[in-house]
Amino acid sequence: MRSEVREALIAKLTALADDEVILAHRGSEWTGHGPILEEDIALANIVQDELGHATLWYGLRQQLDGSDPDQLAFFRDAYGYRCCELVELPKGDWAFTMLRQYLYDLYEALWLEAAQHSTYKPLAEAVQKIMREERFHLQHTQAWVERLGQGTDESNRRLQQALDMQWGYAQQLFVPIPGEELLVAEGIVPDLLPLRERWLEHSTRHLQNAGLKLPINPGYQPTSRAYHTEHLWSILAEMQSTARWDAEAKVW
Repeated sequence: MRSEVREALIAKLTALADDEVILAHRGSEWTGHGPILEEDIALANIVQDELGHATLWYGLRQQLDGSDPDQLAFFRDAYGYRCCELVELPKGDWAFTMLRQYLYDLYEALWLEAAQHSTYKPLAEAVQKIMREERFHLQHTQAWVERLGQGTDESNRRLQQALDMQWGYAQQLFVPIPGEELLVAEGIVPDLLPLRERWLEHSTRHLQNAGLKLPINPGYQPTSRAYHTEHLWSILAEMQSTARWDAEAKVW
């Protein structure tokens, strides 16, 4: 593998993992606070899956550069993270959380479907491990979008409010990282442009069927993963506190 392709792949794997670990932490904030016990457990299981996905992506990076996944997760500050801003936003109410999870799950499901044909065998093998779990995630969050959108006036209002806030941020999922065109040319990762078209088609149909209206003005649309919201700093301070206090801490 050429050095420039290798560096681009390291950056892509980092972005994939960072998205998962921050989204998982946001979901974990609902533990013990879900609207019903069954959903509390369901979201906790999704969170565990997302952390598992992050571990796989960090692990693939480790094979390329020897980096330690724990060091990457717990000892980088916000400047070093390459997650999208959508996953950084505060958890909000249940409608906000379910909509964000749906928008992300749809993107991830489509990306994984295309990435299973990657010419980089370790990535293709990791995708096969993730795909089944991600199908469940998408089914679950699609159902919640329908339930809230077609439920009461209040649930529809809250979901619409969340969509108005998140729609612009969600477009960042399809912004390539620097050097990604090299990975696409090598067949290592799928091209984001056709994936975005499929995502728009699926999400538009589902959201409208749920009684929602796509924002006419999508608002803020991030164009780079090099910048972050102020919320990332606070979530990392909480997430990394134990590791930074005692790097040798163990669970007994």
